[in-house]
Amino acid sequence: MTRLSRLLRPRSVAVLGSVWAENVITQCQKMGFDGPVWPVHPTRETVGGVRAFQSLADLPGVPDATFIGVNRFATLDVVRDLAAMGAGGAICFASGWEEAGETGLQAELVAAAGAMPVLGPNCYGVINYLDGALLWPDQHGGERVERGVALLSQSSNIVINMTMQARGLPVAYVACLGNAAQVGLAELAGALLADERVTALGMYVEGIDDAPALARLAAEAARAGKGIVCLKSGKTELSRVAAASHTASLAGEAAVSSAFFRKAGIAEVSTLPELLETLKIFHAHGRGLGPRLCSLSCSGGEAGLVADLGAAAGVEFQPPSEAQRARLGEILGPIVAIANPLDYHTFIWGDGPRTTDVFATMLAGYDAGVFIIDPPRPDRCDPSSFRPALEAIVAAARQTGKPAFAVSSLPENFDEALAGQMMAEGVVPLMGLEAALGAICAAQSLWDVVPESPLPARPLREALLLDEAAAKAVLRGAGVPVPVGVTARSLDEAARLAAGLRAPLVLKGLGFAHKTEAGAVRLGLTSLEGAAEMPGATGYLVEEMATGAVAEVLVGLRRDPVYGVSLTLGMGGVTAELLADTVTLVLPVTGAQVRDALGRLRLFPLLDGYRGRPRGDVAALVGLVLRLCDLMADDGLEEIELNPVLVFEQGVMAVDALMRKG
Repeated sequence: MTRLSRLLRPRSVAVLGSVWAENVITQCQKMGFDGPVWPVHPTRETVGGVRAFQSLADLPGVPDATFIGVNRFATLDVVRDLAAMGAGGAICFASGWEEAGETGLQAELVAAAGAMPVLGPNCYGVINYLDGALLWPDQHGGERVERGVALLSQSSNIVINMTMQARGLPVAYVACLGNAAQVGLAELAGALLADERVTALGMYVEGIDDAPALARLAAEAARAGKGIVCLKSGKTELSRVAAASHTASLAGEAAVSSAFFRKAGIAEVSTLPELLETLKIFHAHGRGLGPRLCSLSCSGGEAGLVADLGAAAGVEFQPPSEAQRARLGEILGPIVAIANPLDYHTFIWGDGPRTTDVFATMLAGYDAGVFIIDPPRPDRCDPSSFRPALEAIVAAARQTGKPAFAVSSLPENFDEALAGQMMAEGVVPLMGLEAALGAICAAQSLWDVVPESPLPARPLREALLLDEAAAKAVLRGAGVPVPVGVTARSLDEAARLAAGLRAPLVLKGLGFAHKTEAGAVRLGLTSLEGAAEMPGATGYLVEEMATGAVAEVLVGLRRDPVYGVSLTLGMGGVTAELLADTVTLVLPVTGAQVRDALGRLRLFPLLDGYRGRPRGDVAALVGLVLRLCDLMADDGLEEIELNPVLVFEQGVMAVDALMRKG
């Protein structure tokens, strides 16, 4: 039980308002809600054909859930009265609050509610398809179910559209957050998942209010074997901090939120079809999906297409074992090339036992299987010839105990009735090849993930940009290797102090965030004689120039107001931005996680001895990154960027540093 249980699973419902209230009553009646629905209206005798009460005080009992369909100012009084009478919770439907510039009005709402939970304001409501309770003022496409997934959305229109799906996905709950003045994303998600009849959770979110709370919820869901999949909008929005560094422009909202989802063990997708298809996998097979996947089709074109699309989606198809090759060759004959994806041709079409043998033999060697099949449309064609193949998919799944996915290349090629039949047989129909592969990849992403929570976040604050000399002094104190150098207030002083350094030298002007763009870097100097002043420089840094590096790497850490601290790794210099070849993580991280992230860079082979090149000291690089992570434990630091870090065959060195401190 949670504090939202009465609101989400009510035995009695009250509704206030006129047109919107009538719609709520109609939806409850259509869905067969067996509890009382009490309209409240000061002047009408009936609302929606049901006897109305003049006030809340006249109700025959205390409502578990109330839909408030009156204006925002009247809503405050209603919420206050409901809280005083011990009601279970309320949906605040009215708009015109903070989103309309009514500063302080939501705070009044929260104060009026006290301990009573309220969803919204500016909230469409909740649909409970399990019990037939709908605090929902509009049409929807769902039906009663005994168990199913929950859909949670920060957009009412998006979730209404999702209820219209005809994909065989059983939906148990639909819930909207609205402005989330009191009940936030994690609390509502947790309350939905707490219902044992809910098998998985799909979320459409525009922003995350409490990342650690959401991570804790994901960990609880993982322990219960329930998968969570999220589609987050706003991926093109850059960070809310001005881009004082390469890291700030590279680690935008999308990169950091995706890193958080990976860390928390939440599958992420990029389209609504992928969201729905992933939920079907989680509903039928629980959280996560093994990485070894096979594909079977009766067409070479389909086999080639699934191979190409699978590569683009990040799905791997490993070849069959020798035992599988031998058995499949016996069944299919010498003409069929045994591979994965497998084109089994049509020699066995219509032969149920042989088809089952092929399907089960292939599936037994993998974690899951994709069976490409596009039944003819039943309104114009006779799909009966496809029945043996469909039955063989079901039989193979039962024989092997492995997930088998009946995948149509086009989403419309599985009608809703057939999709429901396949789900009832334990086979998940995935509609549309691209969405199917995206969903499989999303489910696989949770296979071996142990959910973790991010570091606590705090609001962003103004920060001072340290000059490079000061930043390197901090790094040196933390054990991060930096070049030997001297600082000076003038160029003449720099020339005198640099006499003790070994050439070649590097001369840098201090006081610039981007020295290269400002023309404040000069490399390969034998001395400073004749060096020109750098306009705008607040001082000078002269260093011994490091040479002989295997590769250059960017390492950037910055505080995030939602996710704590992000870490961005990429190949150094301008390469990271030109090629978008970076990986972002959310702290805390382990050395193994840093090493894995480096390995995901497209240009990582340059560090790893590509085509006979020397190998870089990746272990030393990982150690440097972990020391920087420890530095970020200093509450005063807002950002650290080393670009580049030179990686040698032995050792590393930070030759350029940017640091912001609060």
